[in-house]
Amino acid sequence: MLKGKTKWRLGAFLLIMAMVATACGDSGSDDLTPINLQLQWFAQAQFAGYYAAVDQGFYEDEGLDVTILEGAVEIVPQQVVASGQAEFGLAWVPKALVSNEEDAGLVNIGQVFQRSGTLMVSWADTGIASPADWAGKTVGNWGFGNEFELTAAIEKFGVADVELVAQNFDMEALLNREVDAAEAMTYNEYAQVLEATNEATGSLYQPSDLNVINFNDVGTAMLQDSIWVSEEWLAGNEDVAEKFLKATFRGWIYCKDNPDTCVDIVLAAGPTLGRSHQAWQMNEINALIWPSPGGIGVMDQALWNQTIEVATGQNVISADPGSGAFRTDLAEKAVAALDEDGLDTTGTNWTRKEITLNPRGE
Repeated sequence: MLKGKTKWRLGAFLLIMAMVATACGDSGSDDLTPINLQLQWFAQAQFAGYYAAVDQGFYEDEGLDVTILEGAVEIVPQQVVASGQAEFGLAWVPKALVSNEEDAGLVNIGQVFQRSGTLMVSWADTGIASPADWAGKTVGNWGFGNEFELTAAIEKFGVADVELVAQNFDMEALLNREVDAAEAMTYNEYAQVLEATNEATGSLYQPSDLNVINFNDVGTAMLQDSIWVSEEWLAGNEDVAEKFLKATFRGWIYCKDNPDTCVDIVLAAGPTLGRSHQAWQMNEINALIWPSPGGIGVMDQALWNQTIEVATGQNVISADPGSGAFRTDLAEKAVAALDEDGLDTTGTNWTRKEITLNPRGE
């Protein structure tokens, strides 16, 4: 048994060590700025760069403690940001601009996706190879602001007698031939068709079974995933915003160079779809980001102008929002800092991988 003085000394030593450990832990936590990031949907490879930036400690390196908030059908990220529940939110450009016309006061500080991921998919035997071929056909779309690339293409090509019908956020209507063409994202619904079994062959459907119309080729593509903040919050937090962008871009660069690891990181976050689907999605998300000619996250003025032209032409927004709707300076500073660190911020030499899909994306 320990004697009185020895026992006291040991107890005092342990108490001091505990106090030091607690103080050190508190100090580390206090040094990090807490940040919320609102996603558009549940965890999946669409957001791999953000999860990688957390997992690899890139945000922490910039003094940020970032909490990722998953999305859902009822969650509108730009409204979450406008209400002050998150400092950063992801949204498609036209959707955020609609919110701005309702006085949301948002500004785009990082245009992560450099091109649209929206497709119209049909069976090869329907002969639908261009927008003009939608004439007299039943064409599915999701609505909720996701349809404007399609409706702009219908108007641009003067397509008559198109029956537009509501489509669920899946490809069942196409698989069951209830529609002649269906809306799909390159990284999600298109893969769902290729993960389905062709009953005639007993094998999975192949790209050769399908015709795909890409709105980037049609000329009515609109800018999608981008990083939005409240203009009011930004006024006093430009340094935080720049650090967030730097760490985020670093996360996406990491996923460009280490896609398999980023799939593992996403899978650890508990997505509902399996490994092969997430691998496909990671590949296609990289294709929407890379190459980034001006540097990742830096706005392409021509694509912005096209987005505004489509948005005003389809009455998504009433007028051009003007130059204050986006800023490039913070993204450019973040890119410059990463360039100095020797990182590839343009992805000029990036190429797609060959991904093998499994049934149901498992």
